[in-house]
Amino acid sequence: MDISVVVVNWNTRQLLLACLTSVYETIDGLDFEIWVVDNGSQDGSAEAVQSQLPAVNIIKNTENLGFAAANNQAFQRMKGRYAVLLNTDTVLTEGAIRELYVFIEAHPEVAMACGQLLNSDGSKQNSIANFPSFGSLLCNESCLRLLFPKRYPSKYENYVDPIPVESCVGACLMVRKTAMEAVGLLDERYFFFFEETDWAKSMKDAGWQIFFVPSARIFHFQGQTVGHDVRSRFLFYRSRYMYLKKWHRRSYVILCMAIFLRLLANAFLNLIGVVGTLGLHAGTKKRLDMYARLIAWHVKGCPEPSVR
Repeated sequence: MDISVVVVNWNTRQLLLACLTSVYETIDGLDFEIWVVDNGSQDGSAEAVQSQLPAVNIIKNTENLGFAAANNQAFQRMKGRYAVLLNTDTVLTEGAIRELYVFIEAHPEVAMACGQLLNSDGSKQNSIANFPSFGSLLCNESCLRLLFPKRYPSKYENYVDPIPVESCVGACLMVRKTAMEAVGLLDERYFFFFEETDWAKSMKDAGWQIFFVPSARIFHFQGQTVGHDVRSRFLFYRSRYMYLKKWHRRSYVILCMAIFLRLLANAFLNLIGVVGTLGLHAGTKKRLDMYARLIAWHVKGCPEPSVR
């Protein structure tokens, strides 16, 4: 079999159905299967898939095991030579998966490939990720992308041909099964965020390459799988610290200090904004509240947030 599409779901029934429908409508000429891993949803997601799309393979978990562990359940059963990881908040465009497949088939040194993620209006999202470094942790990544486009490739560039990258945003990834077998599956200590970055780091260190294929286009309704509240930020920071401790053990403490200093600086700048606008700018007030809660969470020792 060519491809195994793997979708992890948690209480996103309508998004899930739209995502799966796009798989059937846009993948042509390839032998594929679909695995849905439902992480204990309470919205009837699994039942809706069974009723409307009976050919889909479903794994039902009784609780939310997280993104990495759920994907690994499907990887252990997949029949395809490549896995396609899809978030439920994605919709494929015609030929997107074929573009990734044709490229990765022609380049046996490539372990992972991703396409161009799009907002609902067709504008580009950042689809490429860099490995965390002191510079990216201390500085604004958007500025780094503008100042150093070769080191930090981004949506600001109009890429036509595939380019090598460090890592990819994980909303839509094609991954070679033999690469999985070589480096192992996703690290299940990551509940959400940084799983694919960690995986890409393992693959790069093992000699594999990662590529961005701009001709593969995927709509991504960003953030709807995990939400936008402060709990998602807690998850993000916990995963980032886990990544840094795993891959930057010697400089871990310094990097953590850089992150916390940046949080303090952002909170201070937003405090000035709130005072300067007399609290009338809702966006600035919201950001200040988020930074304040993140700082308080750090002071408490970064306890695990409840998302189950």
